[in-house]
Amino acid sequence: MSTVTRANLVEHIYSRVGLSRHDSSMILESVLEKISGTLETGESVKLSGFGTFSVRQKGERIGRNPKTGVEVPILPRAVLVFRPSQILRDRMNGIVSDVHGVDGADD
Repeated sequence: MSTVTRANLVEHIYSRVGLSRHDSSMILESVLEKISGTLETGESVKLSGFGTFSVRQKGERIGRNPKTGVEVPILPRAVLVFRPSQILRDRMNGIVSDVHGVDGADD
């Protein structure tokens, strides 16, 4: 399994859209910056048919050092959560779903 990198995404945009590699890179960076900036403000980002990124606040809790067994406080923090759409889940499981919610049957 390989990892998709920024360079892979730029190359994909370049080959599909026909813009220069520089312009493709600028578009990708602009989209990623918008997503990051929105998440930094605590708002969610929903990409229809893909999923939702949201920020969740975790409270303070007690953890344990696995090596020594000593209890230590874990400070409150924000964590990024991704919830895939049902369409993405179905694709991951090899299920073909109708994107528009129409079964294609004639009435």
